[in-house]
Amino acid sequence: MIFHKALITTATFAGLLASGVALAHSDAYLDTQTAPHGGQLRMTASYHLELVVTGPGQQARSNPVVVHVTDHAGAKLSTAEAKGVVTLLAGKSRTTVQLKPDGDNRLKGAGVYAATPDMKAIVSVTLPGKATEQARFTPFARQADHSDHAAH
Repeated sequence: MIFHKALITTATFAGLLASGVALAHSDAYLDTQTAPHGGQLRMTASYHLELVVTGPGQQARSNPVVVHVTDHAGAKLSTAEAKGVVTLLAGKSRTTVQLKPDGDNRLKGAGVYAATPDMKAIVSVTLPGKATEQARFTPFARQADHSDHAAH
């Protein structure tokens, strides 16, 4: 009986801890954080990804795309021999950008895209010996939210 109560208490406590961690890393929470490189943060099962794209503008031209990779504690993870791809969706336009290692924990590529305020991005990253992980971004949604609030 005592063991059963201890097991239930432990399971309840573990569940509360796990829910707090999941809540702390939600997209809404990450959007309240200042990203180290000015981009948008998202979480995958194993990593935090920061997507950095050119600021919003309506003209399609060749623009860089950078993804920084860290663990959940914010420590840099090596991107040597890693690969990635970013699919950018802006209006009716779809652009795919291949990413290559570029520095300690960074993947970089370039593609022709218009950085529109409604742009969405799907980022897939594969570190050596690891499964591919994916995250979805709305790089300018936070800026639009702040603009809406400022207008009122």
